[in-house]
Amino acid sequence: MNSKRSQADILQRLTETIAVRQGQTAAQSYVAKLFSKGEDAMLKKIGEEATEVLLAAKNGDAQHLVYEMADLWFHCMVLLAQHNLSAQDVLLELARREGVSGLDEKASRKVANTQESGRSNK
Repeated sequence: MNSKRSQADILQRLTETIAVRQGQTAAQSYVAKLFSKGEDAMLKKIGEEATEVLLAAKNGDAQHLVYEMADLWFHCMVLLAQHNLSAQDVLLELARREGVSGLDEKASRKVANTQESGRSNK
């Protein structure tokens, strides 16, 4: 298998794998086990994985950081599936933001939130 193709498609393949395993039993699949425990368990696992990312970064161990980040991304993808979303939705949002200053993008969210709050108060 072409290594570059493999890397480029990994998020899509992982999304497909999560969808398949979601329909299995908890005894058959770790993903199914996460889904059977519900969203609170998924959120707890993401919190644990995020903490492990922080610790790996703090310890300066680049390889361990990559390993823990992969765990975090995986569990975030499971959470996205819980909400009928995928990595593709996140990639589309990143593409939307590409070329936009982070400061400008953040300011636009504040304006949008202010406008939304004004509509809900009427």
